Amino acid sequence: MQNQSGAPEVKMDTDALYLEEVFTDQKVGTIRKMTPVTIDGTPDANRPTLFLGQAQMLTPAGALPLNFEIEAATLAEAVEKFSAAAQDSMEKTIEELKEMRRQQASSLVIPDGAGGMGGMPGGGKIQMP
Repeated sequence: MQNQSGAPEVKMDTDALYLEEVFTDQKVGTIRKMTPVTIDGTPDANRPTLFLGQAQMLTPAGALPLNFEIEAATLAEAVEKFSAAAQDSMEKTIEELKEMRRQQASSLVIPDGAGGMGGMPGGGKIQMP
């Protein structure tokens, strides 16, 4: 749906509201407890409570944020599972970065040494129509 200016209308989904609580040890990371609520703010027993972890991975380019879901039913269980979930997220992120590097390296065009680019005539010069 769009408003009069033609821009899309920004509207919250009243069936997907959560009360957010944040827990941190101020050292390793943060756990966000997302409690489902109805439009009047009362707990919604028809949807599960979610636990989301946040941490940082240090790289040569600086800190890289990690965001991950923690499969848990209670805060205590989420705290216990935080480390394993963060490690899993870090490993997935490293693999994604490696794949991005591979894709970027394979997209490079290397001259074939015969005066062209990949066997194309014209010596690799840019030609405008």
